[in-house]
Amino acid sequence: MATMLMAPSCSRTAQKAAPDDDFNYHVDRFADIEVLRYKVPDFDSLTLNQKILVYYLTEAAIWGRDILWDQNNASNLDMRDLLEAVYTNYSGDRNDADYKAFETYVKQVWFGNGIHHHYSTDKFVPEFSRAFLEEQIMALPEGTAPDNTAELVELIFNPTLDAKRVNQAEGADLIATSANNMYEKGVTQKEVEDYFNSIKKPNDLTPISYGLNSRIRKENGKIVEDRYRLGGLYTEAIEHIVANLDSAKAYAENPAQKQIIESLINFYTTGDLADFDKYSIEWAEDTASQVDFINGFIESYGDPLGMTGSWESIVNFKNIPASERTEILSSNAQWFENNSPVDARFKKEKVKGVSAKVITAAILAGDAYPATPIGINLPNANWIRAAHGSKSVTLENITQAYDAASHGDGFNEEFVIDQPTRELLDNYLFITDNLHTDLHECLGHGSGKLLPGVDPDALKAHGSTIEEARADLFALYYLADPKLLEIGLLDNPDAYKAEYYKYILNGMMTQLMRIEPGKDVEEAHMRNRKLIAEWCYEKGKDANVIELVKRDGKTFIQINDYQALRGLFGELLAEIQRIRSTGDYDAAQNLVETYAVKVDPELHKEVLDRYATLSIAPYKGFVNPVYTAERDANGKITDVKVSYTEGYPEQMLRYSRDYNGLKKH
Repeated sequence: MATMLMAPSCSRTAQKAAPDDDFNYHVDRFADIEVLRYKVPDFDSLTLNQKILVYYLTEAAIWGRDILWDQNNASNLDMRDLLEAVYTNYSGDRNDADYKAFETYVKQVWFGNGIHHHYSTDKFVPEFSRAFLEEQIMALPEGTAPDNTAELVELIFNPTLDAKRVNQAEGADLIATSANNMYEKGVTQKEVEDYFNSIKKPNDLTPISYGLNSRIRKENGKIVEDRYRLGGLYTEAIEHIVANLDSAKAYAENPAQKQIIESLINFYTTGDLADFDKYSIEWAEDTASQVDFINGFIESYGDPLGMTGSWESIVNFKNIPASERTEILSSNAQWFENNSPVDARFKKEKVKGVSAKVITAAILAGDAYPATPIGINLPNANWIRAAHGSKSVTLENITQAYDAASHGDGFNEEFVIDQPTRELLDNYLFITDNLHTDLHECLGHGSGKLLPGVDPDALKAHGSTIEEARADLFALYYLADPKLLEIGLLDNPDAYKAEYYKYILNGMMTQLMRIEPGKDVEEAHMRNRKLIAEWCYEKGKDANVIELVKRDGKTFIQINDYQALRGLFGELLAEIQRIRSTGDYDAAQNLVETYAVKVDPELHKEVLDRYATLSIAPYKGFVNPVYTAERDANGKITDVKVSYTEGYPEQMLRYSRDYNGLKKH
């Protein structure tokens, strides 16, 4: 497994790299979370103008932080002020049990960008006493605590208040029972669905991303959208974002990139989703720039209806040597589409503009921080993908940081069935895991098409799970295809088995470490993996494709027929694509509710007990590097330096102090 940039060999196969013993990836550990740091290799190789461009784009990224906090819950910003005031003013015994529990709680809230867990979306449970917190609040300097302190304390300790940030429970009113701040109190799911159904244009071939950048409220009994834009919601933070984008524009690498930044500024100014589409098209078509970024209201996992985008940003630059493999994949995109096992009615006749690259992340922000994706495929609009293409990226310095931090953690010895399988994973998992991400983002999300007239939101709350399953299945199916050997991306016909084994093990067993006892699976990516693994296990039972083996009281996954498993992946991919292409909500609901939600309590307990013997945090995230602009006597930037010494609390407190983008509510 690699800890440095993955370089192609003569066969274009990703190779392991020697560990960097001088770089400390580990930063902090608390509750179920480990905080890591990541390197930004080759930053010093960028030109001065590119460094300055990255600098201003990172500033624009950090200034959006408070938007996400407020989107996640209306009390989050005041809560952060209160908790940080107590944290920074505490003068008592730091070994006191209440204080240590309070410190853990604060770190959890920072990591979750609010009072709810970033993955489960359950509200954090305090393990310190109410009396302790109230005593510390009383000791604060006058004027330090927010005016609504009593309400905030009640919110912390009353488990019934805002219990779930994103509720996905079947049969519930998903808006009324979700505690996010994308919908004001009193708005119901039916009202929102009826509103958007009333304004959508029938048979619109180029629909805007309805609801992407707005908070929904009622006025005189009618639904109203308040736009996130300059002069509207979040204007105080957006002003800072736009100012830094405007500064970045002067250092654009080419006219196309300058136009992209101008179009994004225009979208922030108008809030018009047609302007967002213009920006998205220009962004998707720019394949020449080395420095790139996403910035804005993008992914909709934080909305129970999958419409409103959470604010996020990632600034990056292309890893040119490692991008060779993604460029090979994208150049063969039409072959993969043509040979997909899905019905011909749902295939694209002509794959348009699939652009893929491996990137080095320079900054993570908003909903991509501290927890971050390892791959991205955008834009999300299906019609833009079809007509103008999409961009797919793999964040390889992030995957390398994860990999480096996992050395010697004992996972394989505890959960992998035997030594030959462990050796298979050791030799090929890093390679095939990265290829799986490449295929998922580069080709999977960009594959297939909706039939004419199908509403992109037809699958409603199940849309995210089905879409992630579709992309994962596409990647899994093709990992075992001889085409990957033919085009030089793998050098062993059995290499794919490493990813197949890991995927089934994770989907059926090990991801359960992230679920509390008695809880269902709710997060879309976890549902997707469970759906695929459990469906393949059930459908392959007669042929014993996947077997659950008991050894010394422990359950292990054994795959008896890898090629048959590939066939099952292809069969499920065909059905998932049919569901997506036709907007078959009932079939989506049936698949998700049957295979993706419920947890076997006995197996769950076993997984949790076995994990408890290991020093592995179920969730990992990152602190960012710090970029410092060096200036001459006239204020002109002469260089940008990157450092990796800032700790987790230090970074969180600095961001709260220096990038407090929104006025107090």
